[in-house]
Amino acid sequence: MADKDPERSHAADGDAWHDARQAVMELRDVLIAAGMETEFKFLTADVNAFGRGIVSLGRISPAAARRLARLLRVAREAMGDEAFATGISEGGEDRG
Repeated sequence: MADKDPERSHAADGDAWHDARQAVMELRDVLIAAGMETEFKFLTADVNAFGRGIVSLGRISPAAARRLARLLRVAREAMGDEAFATGISEGGEDRG
């Protein structure tokens, strides 16, 4: 029976870094669309000591953090609290 835990399956398959890198690329696309890509100069993909993929947002300015908070607040209002909290997109696809 296949392991349904996505973190474990990526570590077991050896592609945890690739999964983290894909997440970085998706996030970077959104940051570019929002005009914020230059604020996240240290956005990186890596793996931790347990072989799990991680994404580091790096250090950002307080102004960038406030802008990101505003964007997330608008997304929450558009999606609704429950969908936003669970990561379910409008089309029903699980995003998180």
